[in-house]
Amino acid sequence: MAKQRTISKEVSLQGVGLHTGNEVTLTFKPAQNNTGYCFVRTDIEGNPMVEADVNYVVNTQRGTNLEKDGVTIQTSEHVLAACVGLEIDNIIIELDAAEPPIMDGSSKFFVKALEEAGIEEQECDREEFVVTDVIRYHDEQSGSEILVMPADEYQVTAMVDFGTKVLGTQNASLQKLSDFKSEISNARTFSFLHELETLLEHGLIKGGDLNNAIVYVDKELSPETMDKLRVAFKKDNIAVKPNGILDNLTLHYPNEAARHKLLDVIGDLALVGTRIRGKVIANKPGHYVNTQFAKKLSKIIKTEKRNNVPKYDLDKEPLMDVNEIMNILPHRPPFILVDKIIELTSDTVVGVKNVTMNEPFFVGHFPGKPVMPGVLQVEAMAQTGGILALKSVPDPENYLTFFMKIDNVKFKRQVVPGDTLVFKLELLSPIRRGICQMQGYAYVNGKLVTEAILMAQIVKQK
Repeated sequence: MAKQRTISKEVSLQGVGLHTGNEVTLTFKPAQNNTGYCFVRTDIEGNPMVEADVNYVVNTQRGTNLEKDGVTIQTSEHVLAACVGLEIDNIIIELDAAEPPIMDGSSKFFVKALEEAGIEEQECDREEFVVTDVIRYHDEQSGSEILVMPADEYQVTAMVDFGTKVLGTQNASLQKLSDFKSEISNARTFSFLHELETLLEHGLIKGGDLNNAIVYVDKELSPETMDKLRVAFKKDNIAVKPNGILDNLTLHYPNEAARHKLLDVIGDLALVGTRIRGKVIANKPGHYVNTQFAKKLSKIIKTEKRNNVPKYDLDKEPLMDVNEIMNILPHRPPFILVDKIIELTSDTVVGVKNVTMNEPFFVGHFPGKPVMPGVLQVEAMAQTGGILALKSVPDPENYLTFFMKIDNVKFKRQVVPGDTLVFKLELLSPIRRGICQMQGYAYVNGKLVTEAILMAQIVKQK
């Protein structure tokens, strides 16, 4: 597994916030393992912290805005995209205002500052969510859709359709994060003229000028509008280029708008808090749909963590087959309920049972709708744990294990013929005086079906 990364030293840059127009200093600082991305407001007493967590998203109208305990961070996406693009896992982002500096409307200057600070590996392994199924979010009102599917690495494709003559359909793709700096980081934010006029009228875009936002002209420019723009951008002359954008800017790419939308997707999905191994496809993305998808993804990841779902290759040669298991356990057919052991360490054991219609208990247990009895699932779990417990003695064939207590048993799904049960048991504390306590889980098709805390005693046969 890859190691987590942070920066080697702190680095600062200054600018103005796009929407607030406030002067702001942003300082990147190294952070410890498992910190993630954290914003700190140094202009507020106590230097409150706002973690880059999708659950803190409160507004997505003009950027992705976070709020925690009344403390706000505006337009977080460009900074976060730079951190993800450089594969930084842990960083403190200090601000002396609510909004990071807009710079040129891209992530380029944040990338440059982070590279100047240097990037270094840390001790802990990087946590990664490996996508195994298609996960999808669709917004019926806008028609926007975003999904992630299995892939060997993090990839993003953005497809946009603005429905205007000046800016129609565009696509952009990022095949690997190492290309973020060269292909995506300098794609600048943009606006349509009609949106810009509304924002200016309501005083909502105070830090913008023609150097940090591409303005697409999607309507006729009246003399009055030209005068307003000259005042707003503090320019003596403003004109429209043949490609339909206001002057003083040259596009970096013909599809710069789509590339910037891709940049926003990366920044917004950083709020999931976990690296993603999968291909993201975003059709008509925007901050709202991006963050709604991030919330859905975050819930799925948290559920998997809570359920502790393991991933094993069940086709590999087992560590123990059923004959070797019977050399250790005293159980015999029809009461041997574990078929093989596929992993065994000093504190963990993983076993497998193939549930078939030939099991003797199906004869009388719901004959018309066969379901494996829960008590036998716990017994199978205990037999798997018995392998781990008896590993602690030199002559396991001379010992028996007896239940002392079973706590917190939960049955979450039915187990039926054709299922393959995977049992994982972990020691909760070292074995002392022959007494062992384990947390046990049982899974079918990557879903938790049963869990329990088991306590047993190892007793020597007389």
